[in-house]
Amino acid sequence: MSNTIKAVLSTNAGYGITLLRIITGLTFAAHGSQKLFGMFGGYGLAGTGQWMETIGLTPGYLMALMAGSAEFFGGLALVVGLLVRPAAAALVVAMVVAIFSVHWASGFFITNGGYEYAMILGLISATLLIEGAGKLSLDRNLSS
Repeated sequence: MSNTIKAVLSTNAGYGITLLRIITGLTFAAHGSQKLFGMFGGYGLAGTGQWMETIGLTPGYLMALMAGSAEFFGGLALVVGLLVRPAAAALVVAMVVAIFSVHWASGFFITNGGYEYAMILGLISATLLIEGAGKLSLDRNLSS
């Protein structure tokens, strides 16, 4: 296995990161399924794309596809613990875009539409990017 691939898959994180990784992954996958498939009260690609156009993210359909894919497939990657660092990188980008394009003007608190929730999800993703998937992950098994 090449050193680059081994570095992406390696982790020194313990067992505790597993719970954080799985719950965050399920949360992201659920949000992504709202954007991609209209599940859980979401609007699907067409509706999400139209909304993204209204806030200046164009082309809206492509932006909805990218955000939904990062969240859904990145979330699944976190759940199973495979390619966690690349998935976490995509999720950090998605949350930074969400914070500054949607939530920033509303302040900190989510009750006012603020950025606290996106910030926490982004911070967890950044932690996974730094620490890796943890002991209970496919990444760790593949890198050993």
